[in-house]
Amino acid sequence: MTTNDTAPALRITALHKAYGRPAVDGLDLQVERGELYALLGPNGAGKTTTLRMVSGLVAPDAGRIEVLGIDLGEAPGDAKRRLAYLPDDPMLYGKLKPFEYLEFVAGLWGVGATEAEERARALLDWLDLSQHAHELTEGFSRGMKQKLALAGALIHDPELLILDEPLTGLDAAAARQVKDLLLSHVARGGTVILTTHILEVAERLAQRIGIIRQGRLIAEGTLEELRERTSGASLEEVFLQLTAQP
Repeated sequence: MTTNDTAPALRITALHKAYGRPAVDGLDLQVERGELYALLGPNGAGKTTTLRMVSGLVAPDAGRIEVLGIDLGEAPGDAKRRLAYLPDDPMLYGKLKPFEYLEFVAGLWGVGATEAEERARALLDWLDLSQHAHELTEGFSRGMKQKLALAGALIHDPELLILDEPLTGLDAAAARQVKDLLLSHVARGGTVILTTHILEVAERLAQRIGIIRQGRLIAEGTLEELRERTSGASLEEVFLQLTAQP
């Protein structure tokens, strides 16, 4: 991990994107290095659109995105090499085996063969996929595919990891593995930004929480700071109160 740069992991300034109507409407957001940040909001709030713009998959209509101090609009290649994005329904190559898939992804990122092999084996072991190393991924369950996709996102050791609903389709054991992996990534100096509809996950894992509605950030802070703005005790109560306000 790079440690000599004081820029935040992510800085979003006046970000706009419209699909007929505004999906993201003047969003300002900053996430610090070494932080696990949960971006929450009701359906249609602009969470996925925001993450897709940060990852470079969707071009904003206006605004600025900086990844670890690099302007995504001015140097997209440099910015994208510092991050990884895992959508809620990741695409795998069904005719590849897990190790083949990870080697392929590592090659796209320019990771050397020896280093790629070491990382792939470590990730497959961590996520309990080693016993399936010789199976084609087309036969994997939804949870196994989700874990392999996460391994692919981590194979080049990104400084910023962006995850859209990473626990979708996972059983309790697999979800625990993924949560432990995310906490380990942060403990090593990485940054994680995730969306989730499982508010208990955000309540337990996130150091800071941002809540957006209609493409705008309406509240942000630690859980305790958000509680102080409402009468809610749990994150669910806080979330429902804040998103119901006019």
